[in-house]
Amino acid sequence: MAVRIRLKQLPGLYAISRLEPRAGIPGWADGPGFVSITRTEDELSITCLQDRVPDSVKRDDEWVAFKLQGPFAFDETGIVLSVIRPLSENELGIFVVSTFDGDHLLVKAADRVAAIRLLGEAGHTLL
Repeated sequence: MAVRIRLKQLPGLYAISRLEPRAGIPGWADGPGFVSITRTEDELSITCLQDRVPDSVKRDDEWVAFKLQGPFAFDETGIVLSVIRPLSENELGIFVVSTFDGDHLLVKAADRVAAIRLLGEAGHTLL
């Protein structure tokens, strides 16, 4: 049985930023909207509303965010795959961020209409 997900588009445009791995978390990173801060040995990655990111920061702009309406159990399978498959099969770029309770899907703003159509055709619902 195919997994059916309800998605909610979040307001605003988002940027995915890259800072040096030992950089401190900048004040501009936190605030309204969806925020994800991930540190690895290679980078500090920050996803937030793009109007907060200084021009001097390495970033990729013009993303729209969709929240997969959870929460989902950690052992629940196929959640992310069910939404990324129809997009990637149609060559739309994606960026996924997982949290304790759920997942967020980001697609380029230019691909928003196509993404909504493809997700609907796959049986998902946009709230």
